[in-house]
Amino acid sequence: MHSENIIKITEDFNPQRVIEEIAYIGKFHRIQGSEGLVKAAEHLYEEVKNLGLETRFIVEYYDGERVFANMKTPIAWEPIYGEVQIQERKITTEKSMLVIMAHSPPGEAEGEIKFVEREEDWGDVKGKIVMVDEDWRDNYRKACEHGAIGYIIYRKGLQNAIPYVGLFLSKEDLRWAKIPAVAIDENWAVEIKNRIKRGKKVKGKILVKSKIKDKEILPIIYATIGKPPYILFSAHLCHPEPGANDNASGSAMLLELARILKRIYDESFRFGFAFLWIPEHIGSGAFIENHAKVNDFYGAINLDMVAGDRIMLIRAPLSRFSVLSGVVEYFLEIFNSAPPSMGRVPEVISSVNPYHLGSDHDIFNFFGIPAITLITWPDPYYHSSEDSVDKLNKRTVEIIGKCALASVLFLSKEALRDFARAYAMKYLGELGMRRKIRISKSLVNRGLYRDGKYLSINIGKDMQENGWLLWSKKGMISPQNLKGEKEKSELKEIYKDRRNMVLLHELLMLGEVLDRKRCFEALSEEYGDYKKNVLMKAIEILQNEDFIKII
Repeated sequence: MHSENIIKITEDFNPQRVIEEIAYIGKFHRIQGSEGLVKAAEHLYEEVKNLGLETRFIVEYYDGERVFANMKTPIAWEPIYGEVQIQERKITTEKSMLVIMAHSPPGEAEGEIKFVEREEDWGDVKGKIVMVDEDWRDNYRKACEHGAIGYIIYRKGLQNAIPYVGLFLSKEDLRWAKIPAVAIDENWAVEIKNRIKRGKKVKGKILVKSKIKDKEILPIIYATIGKPPYILFSAHLCHPEPGANDNASGSAMLLELARILKRIYDESFRFGFAFLWIPEHIGSGAFIENHAKVNDFYGAINLDMVAGDRIMLIRAPLSRFSVLSGVVEYFLEIFNSAPPSMGRVPEVISSVNPYHLGSDHDIFNFFGIPAITLITWPDPYYHSSEDSVDKLNKRTVEIIGKCALASVLFLSKEALRDFARAYAMKYLGELGMRRKIRISKSLVNRGLYRDGKYLSINIGKDMQENGWLLWSKKGMISPQNLKGEKEKSELKEIYKDRRNMVLLHELLMLGEVLDRKRCFEALSEEYGDYKKNVLMKAIEILQNEDFIKII
């Protein structure tokens, strides 16, 4: 099967069918811990089974206590009805279920609204309804602890859209989380804030009817074509109604890819194919920890928000270097090209980016499976009530869908020795143009060696050295995962620069295969300058909290 034949096969990919499936999935309010997420998963399970795939509905549970890949599941929770009334205006969940902040306790509050923008403002919130525009989860706890009776949030830059923010409360959090929490659009919030700043008292009333349950199903849909080793496709199914781009789009695209691959697969394929629909991060963590054999997977393509206006490819990290990244880059360029006059001209704005955190590719990489993400970013409707089907870009759906399909066919059928070597040279050349490289060459060879075992080619070279740390508790590293209050505060301060969060996780992956000196050199070659002392402080915190052991 040569590239021309692969491209011909991709003509069977139907973006309109994907759009229609997005619209159907978008009818469900798919909050983690809610019945709406389970119903959406049940729908997809039936659709996948009807395609003839080997399909499993895997059941884990949300209960506010269970932990997967370091992430505690939020409480099982069901929204029923919510409303916000401030002076002449009123908004209810009949307009958008996002009026209720995800996982808000039930309750009613009526009183003066206090806009909090400085730390000293917390001294005057007792008996009032607090309104904030940032740090929504941390500020919710402050509002509860300072005696506020209600909580209102908005997000800058959304104008008339209502933001989606989940509180992700645990069972332990219910000891202090008592007040109702709601969301409103930015334009309304700015009006309220301006009145308050002019010295006028603004009164409001909020109501949240919700149900906190003992547990709810955490649904995982897993389907396969053929036998291992697999190329894994993943998409997170969670997020609120309509959640069209994020991420009904990725979930619907997986269904279309499964339809085509089921039809054309035969025993001559180098790989089988696996499809995974999960709640974001927590679901992929549960799957990898409890239901998967890591060595069954060559690599993973994560589809998260694939119907916006700008395409971003996030590569696998240097610690997990794989030709998978190069193949996807290659076909993205092919399918995202307008009819050329002189060379290839991108039809849709696109970029190829080094590894960074943000979706289920994280979990696969942490556990040793090279994973990339295709995503459309930035998205002006991200996590808001305006993330609806009418905003979707059908052409982008087609480009990404055909790229993903062609990539796995190429990996499954083509002779890849020359391509792998060429991509390794391209990758190292890009790094070498920015800074001196030394350790990267060894890591790329290590990645090629692993690729070769799956691709049946003799390429690359394994590394003959041991790492300087053992990542004993693999998964997301976040302040709320830590036990000590001092450690939580210190890691939160480190994470104020989000780049440090990315660097720390890659440092842990590199640290499993390189000695300390070479590990930090490799991190510099991949990302450039960073503050080593800050990362060493984070390492000390993780060591004290038993997330890692220094060998």
